[in-house]
Amino acid sequence: MLPLRSVLARALTARTLAPQVCSSFATGPRQNDGMFYEFRTYSLKPSKTNEFLENLKKNVHLRTAHSELVGYWSVEFGGRINKVFHIWKYENFAHRTAVRKALAKDKEWQEQFLIPNSALIDKQENEITYLVPWCKLEKPPKEVHVLWWNESADSRAAGRHQSHEDPRVVAAVRESVNYLVSQQNMLLIPASFSPLK
Repeated sequence: MLPLRSVLARALTARTLAPQVCSSFATGPRQNDGMFYEFRTYSLKPSKTNEFLENLKKNVHLRTAHSELVGYWSVEFGGRINKVFHIWKYENFAHRTAVRKALAKDKEWQEQFLIPNSALIDKQENEITYLVPWCKLEKPPKEVHVLWWNESADSRAAGRHQSHEDPRVVAAVRESVNYLVSQQNMLLIPASFSPLK
C-alpha cells in the first residue's frame, strides 16, 4: 500500500471520453544525474479496471522486455478510484525515447495489449521524477509496505499524529508550506505482477 499525490486532468469530447495525456518534466540539478523514474497514472473506465489489469498481467512481459518496471498498483482510495499507478526506470531521456520508439514498433505489444486496452483508458498522466540524494530504491524485507516506509495505513496515521506533536516538525512545515502547491495522498494496492509490493 502506498500513499502518493497525483494531479489529474479530465478531457471530454462530444459525447465520448477521450484519453488525455498530461506530463510534467523536472528541472534543476537532479536532472544532471541522468537516471529518472516516470510515474504514470491511468484513469480507467469504471467497470474496466479488473479487465485492464488481467490483460496487463498476461502481457506485462512484452512491456518489461523494453525497460524496467519498478512497481504497478491500483488505487484503493484517495482521489478518483478506477486508477492504476506505475513507475518505470530510465537511464536518461535518450533511453526513454528509444524505449518509446521500440514499443511503437513492437507488433506483439501493440496487438495483444495496447490496441485492445486503449479503449479502457479515460486519461493518462505522466511525471518525471528523481530520487532525492540520500535515498536508495530497494525492495523491502516485507511484501507489503508504503513508499514512505510505513507498514500500513494505520502506522502512517499514527506517525503523522506523532509528528504533528513534535515542535521541530511543526516548525519545518510552517517554513516550507509556502512552497507547497498541492498535495494528495492515495492508498495503492500492488498488482500481483508488481516487482515492488
